[in-house]
Amino acid sequence: MEKPRVTPKDFFLWAAAMLFLYVAVYHYIALVWDYINYSFPDPLAYYPADPYQSGISWEMATLIVLTPLFLVLMWWIHRSIRQDATRREIWIRRWALYLTLFIAGVTVAIDLIYVLYAFLNGTDLTTRFLLKAVVVLAVSAIGFMHFLADLWGYWEKFPARNKIVAWATAVLVALTVIAGFFIVGTPAQARLYRFDEQKVNDLQTIQSQVVNYWQSKQKLPTVLADLNDPISNFTVPTDPQAEDSYTYKATGALSFQLCATFNAETRGNNPYQSTPMAPVPVGGAGKPIADNWQHGAGQVCFERTIDPQRYPPFPKQKTP
Repeated sequence: MEKPRVTPKDFFLWAAAMLFLYVAVYHYIALVWDYINYSFPDPLAYYPADPYQSGISWEMATLIVLTPLFLVLMWWIHRSIRQDATRREIWIRRWALYLTLFIAGVTVAIDLIYVLYAFLNGTDLTTRFLLKAVVVLAVSAIGFMHFLADLWGYWEKFPARNKIVAWATAVLVALTVIAGFFIVGTPAQARLYRFDEQKVNDLQTIQSQVVNYWQSKQKLPTVLADLNDPISNFTVPTDPQAEDSYTYKATGALSFQLCATFNAETRGNNPYQSTPMAPVPVGGAGKPIADNWQHGAGQVCFERTIDPQRYPPFPKQKTP
């Protein structure tokens, strides 16, 4: 009996479907891992304040586009097999299914080996570690069982169940993407946090320049414009959101106040918080703030006092 020939349509349908599958699965696992990293942060690792700058937005976009494309291609493939049963025996289909089974099976084995190794090695099996392992195991095992059933012709025998699986996959991906807005916030909220982070960075820069000004002149600047220095190419930054100057006030010979208006309270595990440079700052309504740059929503002022022993005046140069 002559083997069925692979048409260009068959080749590109299977090649595109498998490419979309592998890329989508990779990004799905990466997205869930990012959720886990955000929900169970590692105190020893650095994480950007804005999760949408760490790949989440790209992973979401990839899943939103590739998931429906993959489901449509697989629907098209199964429809062609129902119309012509010889399409089940073409080599591109068998290679694609066996390759997928091989990748899924190896992934399951490696995942289990790694978890067992960590346990036997005495590694602390943290919640984030176990959740990541479970995600990889679940996705790989489900994929293995699905394509094994496809290889055995199960979905051709029960097309209604195949539709249920397809819809369940679409719903699962959609819920995973939507869950991100509740876990890490919406992109609009992330943008507001980025504004707040930039404001903190600006205040840190201004604070450093004020201290440098005092060390050079033994007096505090009267206004922020005094810090502008065309020789060192320094210009006092302005609020990127309000496009206005930050509030500065000298409150004593060695103390000063810096104020800004923030959109939200400082989030936990913020890598942009610096170590204190001066005594405890003061936030809105005169309440003490536990960390040097932690803030609430609204206008927040930070009180700073220069320690002359820690930041002594610069020695004056003798004029020739």
